[in-house]
Amino acid sequence: MKVHIIGIGLIGGSFALAMRAAFPETEIYGSDASEENLQKAKELKLIDQFSTTKELQDADVVFIAVPVNVATKVVSETLDKVGDQSLVLDAGSTKSGLCKAIANHKNRRNFLAAHPIAGTEFSGPQAAIPDLYRNKTNIICEVEKTAFRLQERALNIFQNLGMRIRYMDPVSHDRHIAYVSHLSHISSFMLGKTVLDKERNERDIFDLAGSGFESTVRLAKSSPAMWSPIFEENKENVLETLNEYINNLTHFKELIENEDFQEVYNEMQRTNHIKSILNGIN
Repeated sequence: MKVHIIGIGLIGGSFALAMRAAFPETEIYGSDASEENLQKAKELKLIDQFSTTKELQDADVVFIAVPVNVATKVVSETLDKVGDQSLVLDAGSTKSGLCKAIANHKNRRNFLAAHPIAGTEFSGPQAAIPDLYRNKTNIICEVEKTAFRLQERALNIFQNLGMRIRYMDPVSHDRHIAYVSHLSHISSFMLGKTVLDKERNERDIFDLAGSGFESTVRLAKSSPAMWSPIFEENKENVLETLNEYINNLTHFKELIENEDFQEVYNEMQRTNHIKSILNGIN
C-alpha cells in the first residue's frame, strides 16, 4: 500500500507509525509546509520518502493533516491530482466549510471526511506516538458521498488502527465538537492567561500548582498555529458555546456573591453526573 501523508506533525506522524505497525508492507511518503518538520520525519523514520504532487497519481491512501484554514485548498488540490484508486482522508476538526467547498469536485467520491478524536498538547513529528488512534472515536461525515470500494478501504484501515466509528453530518459535527473539544481548549488557554496575569512570580506558579491546575491547563500548551484557525473556521458554534459557558460562570459567581453556598453545592453535585458519562465512554 502506498500512503502519502500531507502534514507530518503529531496527527500525520502518528498515522504513519500506526499504519507501519498495522500494515508492515506500507510505503509511506510525506510532505509538509515546514522543511524542518519534513527532515525530522525522515530522521525519525516516520516516512520512507519525500512526496511530490506527481506521485499522488499512484497513491492508495492520502492522509491530510494540515491546519483547517488551508485544508480546503489542500484537499481540493490533492483531489485534482489523485488517481481513480486513491482514497483521500482529511483529519481536521471542522467539516462544514470543507465539505461544502468540495461538494462538486469531479473527484469528490475519492474523498472521505474524517475526524479522529485524538491528540495531545504537543506538536511536530517528534510528538508522534504509535497508539494515538487506538480506542479513539473517529467521526465520519457524508460517507455516502465516498465511492463504496474506498469506504471499505477506509473502514479496514480504521479497524486495524483500533478506532471506533461514529457517523455524523458536517453541521452537527461542528456544533458538537465546539462543546466537547473547542471550548475545552479555550477554557484552558484562558485559565492559563488568568494565572499568568495575576501570578507575576513564575516560581509561585511552579511551587503552588497542583495536579488539578496542571491537568486543567494542559491544553494551553497546544499549538496556537493549529487552534487559532479552528476557532476562526468554527466561529459561530464557538461563540454559541462561549456564551453559554460565560452565562454559567456568571451564575456561579453570583451564587458566591450572594453567599448561596447550598446552591453552589447543588450546582457541583448536579455536574458530578459527568463522571458517569465519561466512565461509560472509558
